[in-house]
Amino acid sequence: MKKIILSTLFLISVFSCKKENTKTDHSLPVKDSVTVSGSPAPSAALKMWTPDQTAAFLGKKNDTLYVTNFFATWCGPCVKEIPHFKNKIQELNGKPVKITFVSVDSKEDWTTKVPQFADEQGIRNNTVLLDNELMEGNFYVTNFKKWDGSAIPFTYMRKGEKTDETLGMMSEEELNEKINTLLK
Repeated sequence: MKKIILSTLFLISVFSCKKENTKTDHSLPVKDSVTVSGSPAPSAALKMWTPDQTAAFLGKKNDTLYVTNFFATWCGPCVKEIPHFKNKIQELNGKPVKITFVSVDSKEDWTTKVPQFADEQGIRNNTVLLDNELMEGNFYVTNFKKWDGSAIPFTYMRKGEKTDETLGMMSEEELNEKINTLLK
C-alpha cells in the first residue's frame, strides 16, 4: 500500500512540474541599454557586451548620468554594495540615470551563476556580461584614469564631460554623494 501511495505522489509531482514548465515561457527581448526602471524578467537572457560596446557605452556624453559598476558574483565587497545601487535605482526611477552592472565573471558562469545571482539580487534588467579575457591593457588606459582591471568592484560614472571613478567598495553615503554631485 505504501508503494502505491508513494508511486502516485511521485507521478503527480512529475506531471505537475511538466505542466508548470510548459506554462512558463518568459522569453523577452533584451534591451540595447539598461535603464533605471522595471522589475526583473526571470528568464530574459543577459546581454553580452564586447570591449568595443563597453567602451562606446562608457563614452556616452549627454545629459544622462551613466553609473557603471563592474562586479563578479564571487566578490564579497561587490555583493555588499549592490543594495546601495538598488536603492538608487528605485529612488531615481524615471530620472535621466542609467545604472548598469557589468559582470566580469568567467564565461562558464554566464548561464548559471550570474543569472541566478542577478535574479537573487533583483538586478537582472540592469546586468550585462563582459568577457574579461578579451580585455586588453589598452582598453583600461583608454577608458579609465584609475582602473587597470586588476581589482573589483569598480564604479565609473559619467554625465556629459564630468566623470568619477571609484576603485573598491562604496558606502551608501559615498554613492549618494557622488551621484548627487554629478546630477547638479
